[in-house]
Amino acid sequence: MQKTNRVDVTDFSLSVPPERAGTVAIALSGGVDSSVAAALLKARGYDVIGVMLRLWSQPGQESENACCTLNAVALARRVAEMLDIPFHLIDAREEFRETIVTYFLDSYTRGETPNPCVWCNRKIRWGTMLRAARELGAARLATGHYVRLRAEPDGSISLLRGVDPSKDQSYMLHLLTQEALAVSFFPVGTYRKSEIRALASRFGLPTAARADSQDLCFLGGGDYREFLRTYAPQTVMPGPILRRDGTHLGVHEGLAFYTIGQRRGLGIAYREPLYVLEKDTAHNALIVGTASERGTRDVRVGNINWISGAPPAPSFRAQVKIRYSAEDASAQVMPRNGTNADIRFDAPQEDVTPGQSAVFYQGEVCLGGGTILFSEKGETAR
Repeated sequence: MQKTNRVDVTDFSLSVPPERAGTVAIALSGGVDSSVAAALLKARGYDVIGVMLRLWSQPGQESENACCTLNAVALARRVAEMLDIPFHLIDAREEFRETIVTYFLDSYTRGETPNPCVWCNRKIRWGTMLRAARELGAARLATGHYVRLRAEPDGSISLLRGVDPSKDQSYMLHLLTQEALAVSFFPVGTYRKSEIRALASRFGLPTAARADSQDLCFLGGGDYREFLRTYAPQTVMPGPILRRDGTHLGVHEGLAFYTIGQRRGLGIAYREPLYVLEKDTAHNALIVGTASERGTRDVRVGNINWISGAPPAPSFRAQVKIRYSAEDASAQVMPRNGTNADIRFDAPQEDVTPGQSAVFYQGEVCLGGGTILFSEKGETAR
């Protein structure tokens, strides 16, 4: 058997004094971020155990799950051995299918575009994984997400954007609660991605040059259209392509195959470019329009999680992201009863998509966010 070289983290000056606060479980993925996070925790004097989730994939494609391929598991196990920490592979297949895959399919059935990674973080990583980590004796859970935490004078914890704006993942963690943040560590959030890769090389970790994963893990690199045809055939029934005035322009292949703002691939000819504006699930109709019809200022958001436990004010100014890749947009946010809020953007926003997350910020602080329910049409972008 080939001997695994150990990493002596005491050789590295990280300008962080050793500290101890019980055992910390690090969520390993076989990627560079979680690997360096584990090394940083070890360097700072924590007792660390490595944990990795085995998630559900389509039958026959288990070896291609982007989060837990055989190669990813082998890399995570090798990193754990090099850092001289225990490694545990946690079977979360049933919980993942019941919670995340069902949500994914139900969202498309409703004509929405789901955000499964956001819900996986709350339900699976800070649910199934955290429970398993506690059973293994860990008091806290660490991950390789690019975010930071800050303790506030009132005892609450704020979720801050990562130092690297191109890698900030606070959008993906906006559903975490105070209880979750109180037992969480994010060791890489104060670094830029280039610095993390440099640290991985410095530590001699085998994940230093590994590319970041981009695909939905349970699709195994496959086409989501084929997945929907197999598991939610009701989402791929052909129907009419209409203008808002009811003009019939053609036939779509299934509402799930189109995204809000899509221009290419509509299969219709018109005197000017047309874009997908909305999906009318009641009539299985795809509504399209010109560029002047795309913008909206007013959006309703539901299922909001306020990270502090409550909105900051009855009405407040914020920067809002309507997609992970979107730029911040200034807006007035008006919380309603329960977990809903109305957003009034200063400037019209294009391609507001039901099912995606709208996340609120004030400066570097992520206030929380929720699911886009609908937008009011008629306020056009110019």
